[in-house]
Amino acid sequence: EAGVRELRLIAEHKPPYNRRSGRPEKMHFVKLTQEPWPRLSLVKQVLDDDADYLGPFGSKKVAEKALQALHDTFPIRQCSDRLPLLPRRTPCVLAELHRCLSPCDQSIPSETYAALVSRVRESLLHRPDEVVETVTERLTGLAEQERFEEAAVHRDRLTSYLRAAARTQRLTGLTRLPDLTAIRREDDGRWAVHVVRHGRLAGAGVIPREASAHAYVADLQLSAETVLAAPGPVPAASAEETELVLRWLESPGVRLAHVEGEWTCPIGGAGRRAAAL
Repeated sequence: EAGVRELRLIAEHKPPYNRRSGRPEKMHFVKLTQEPWPRLSLVKQVLDDDADYLGPFGSKKVAEKALQALHDTFPIRQCSDRLPLLPRRTPCVLAELHRCLSPCDQSIPSETYAALVSRVRESLLHRPDEVVETVTERLTGLAEQERFEEAAVHRDRLTSYLRAAARTQRLTGLTRLPDLTAIRREDDGRWAVHVVRHGRLAGAGVIPREASAHAYVADLQLSAETVLAAPGPVPAASAEETELVLRWLESPGVRLAHVEGEWTCPIGGAGRRAAAL
């Protein structure tokens, strides 16, 4: 609870010499848009628009590296404007380099492009294998040619993508839960209780020795803050707060007293790949 209150105070007062905590307004996301011909773009805000998001990233530079890893893997369009359902344009140089399927000149059916978008979405939300294999093959070839600086560029892109994908999946697993209550026995023998709703710490307390544990937990749940879900992977708090809560939930001795919904993470997700970095 103390750690969460500190993060909230830092976000509110923005001390100029603070270096421990990021600033939410500087966060960036990679967005897979919802339009007739979807694309990937960098955004600073998550909207309730049914789009898929990767992030948050602490800086635009890191987000651009992850975006480039995705563009290196998938020939999804990179133009920034919205294409109509039946576009009639001249393809750009990326189409000539076979780095874009070129929907702008109707050279491919919409079904083919939709299949590509499905692969991109799978890599964002569930399995990073296709990106990992493509980028790893490229940087291995560069290393064999002793082009180490170029190989390092691709390594950094892959690292940025994997860390963001793992972070997104961890945050999403917790933020979609309307209510989670967990307890842990402290060093003095008393039980600490935390109520978490959509990734936000909504209530906290320590059960008095003479109190009924079940009654205390029930009362804390009733008096805890009402929290509404935020769109996309964004928690109803800062990403740092939710990650702090996650670290506490994963610490030894924590027991789940109540979970509303399913707390899950993809079995083939990015966490296993990011752990190997």
